[in-house]
Amino acid sequence: MVFLAGQTALDADGKIVGESLPEQFARALTNLLAALTAAGGSASDLARVTVYVTDVAAYRENAAELGSIWRELAGRDYPAMAVVGIVRLWDEQALVELDGFAVLDR
Repeated sequence: MVFLAGQTALDADGKIVGESLPEQFARALTNLLAALTAAGGSASDLARVTVYVTDVAAYRENAAELGSIWRELAGRDYPAMAVVGIVRLWDEQALVELDGFAVLDR
């Protein structure tokens, strides 16, 4: 099992990038998948992902686009997922954070 710590829209310089929820979601998912790849896994190994958002209404409004981003970056399979509304994240500019775990076949 690989446990993936929360990933936000941080760039290589440690700065939050993207103004919109879809932009930040894409970057956070890219970061999560990069961590999983570094551990020897792939998107198909994801068993669960939790999405923390500062605005659940914005998540709902952008659900179709977020689903499209997921399919583009992670494929057509979805792990068990939950969306949790929160007041704020560690970085005040962050709108979304993803964490999860994966089960790798060895």
